[in-house]
Amino acid sequence: METASNFLNIKDVSTAFKIDGQYYDAISHINLQVQHDEILAIVGESGCGKSTLATTIMGLHDPAETKISGEVDFEGTDLLKLDENGYNQFRGAKIGMIFQDPLSALNPLKRIEDQISEVMDYHTDLSAEDKHKHVLELLDQVGIVNPQRTARQFPHELSGGMRQRVIIAIAIACKPDLIIADEPTTALDVTIQAQILDVLRDIQKENHAGIILITHDLGVVAETADRVAVMYAGQIVEQGSVEQVFNTPEHPYTRSLLRSMPQRDNENDDLYVIQGNVPSLQKMPATGDRFAPRIPWVPAEAHEEHPTMHEVAPGHEVRCTCYKHFKFPDEQGSVTV
Repeated sequence: METASNFLNIKDVSTAFKIDGQYYDAISHINLQVQHDEILAIVGESGCGKSTLATTIMGLHDPAETKISGEVDFEGTDLLKLDENGYNQFRGAKIGMIFQDPLSALNPLKRIEDQISEVMDYHTDLSAEDKHKHVLELLDQVGIVNPQRTARQFPHELSGGMRQRVIIAIAIACKPDLIIADEPTTALDVTIQAQILDVLRDIQKENHAGIILITHDLGVVAETADRVAVMYAGQIVEQGSVEQVFNTPEHPYTRSLLRSMPQRDNENDDLYVIQGNVPSLQKMPATGDRFAPRIPWVPAEAHEEHPTMHEVAPGHEVRCTCYKHFKFPDEQGSVTV
């Protein structure tokens, strides 16, 4: 539901990639909203389209190889109608992105200070002295203990956690209204993960930013996010507050994801495994519930031919009517419709 406080409205967005001369949807008819002062988490398995959505918002796809439709309304501007020069007015200044792999996102030949200053060169008229001071403030803000030393270093001299902090410093250098964090804690140990998430929460509060947090880690979502959207095979299959989705999950995919998480109080050592895999782009079904092949015990008539989102509680939506008939095989015997 759109309200006056939404500053990002993603409306019916689809992105298709060209493969062997044909276009295949990587994300299909996405509808999402983000408000100031909130963290929206987008979760799902690898290959579900989470990063494609992020790069679509940022305008990072080659127009010759992609076909994009829909609207990304950011503070009254449809980003999808901008050319490269238009996008550059938003990237870094109004929208910051924290990339999944900091080592590949950083220039190995430039010192850290120069890389953080670059975004300020483009979007501000700060003096060299003021930029240097701001760089040190940013490095301190993201939890780097010795900003002066780190500013002079090159990426290869830093640990993975420190490189991720530098990427965050670049993303927030101009105090953007929207921050897109694509798997910001991947490949970091648990202690560093917690520190990075604390940094994101602090930034959200200090800058009143809206954050899109892309992750496959449900534990991170539970600790960090306000709302969550669950993606499967390029579609949103469920969205709501963290409390709604975690406490009363409805879609079979959401319930399967949550059941596959290790539970401390579970006496059974066996983890639940979701059958099958996310379909490739070329094999994505055009109709029906895309998750249906992975829950074959649910009868076909339980699924909609063209699944739509249904509001099951205020602010809580789920795709397809199959959620009404879904049970795990070990729950009260077989499923009936």
